[in-house]
Amino acid sequence: MYGYTRMESIYQSIPDQELVGLLRAGDRLAYTEIYNRYKFILHTHAYKWTRDREEVMDMIHELFATLWDKRETIQFSTSLSGYLYVSLRNKIFNRVSRQKLESQYITSLQNFIDKGDCITDHRVREKELSALIEKEISALPVKMREVFELSRKSNLSHKEIAEQLGLSDQTVRKHIQHALKILRVKLGLVLFLL
Repeated sequence: MYGYTRMESIYQSIPDQELVGLLRAGDRLAYTEIYNRYKFILHTHAYKWTRDREEVMDMIHELFATLWDKRETIQFSTSLSGYLYVSLRNKIFNRVSRQKLESQYITSLQNFIDKGDCITDHRVREKELSALIEKEISALPVKMREVFELSRKSNLSHKEIAEQLGLSDQTVRKHIQHALKILRVKLGLVLFLL
């Protein structure tokens, strides 16, 4: 155990550039030293952005896992610290961006559920009901249907219908009453279910 601590203390005095060379060669103690040297600084930096300690620890562990996995091929355009900061910053931006997209998607989905789906469902039901009413009107006896359609669709008065069809006002009134009675019975259950 003492030898490990002594070796560890030797690595503490090695500059970043040499640590990177040792890291590329697969030196685990160099990797551990890089982690120990930068984990707290990176944590503080990331926490300012996220305010979530667990998320910050996840990002830092991902960053160092990637560093180890790509140690042989990794290229630093600047220094080790610059590479680590830029990599962490990119992880933060990616997470913030992804969270923003997820939030927008959830909001959009909720708006669709709250408005769109209900409106669509309402329109579909309205069309189905209209089609059902039209079907039941078309099933009325011919003269009754004609009187009813002139009354409800053409908005003619009883007197106007009577004159147009050569019927009495009383006959027109009875046709409309019977038509409404038939439609109430046939559509009553459907309207109750809706």
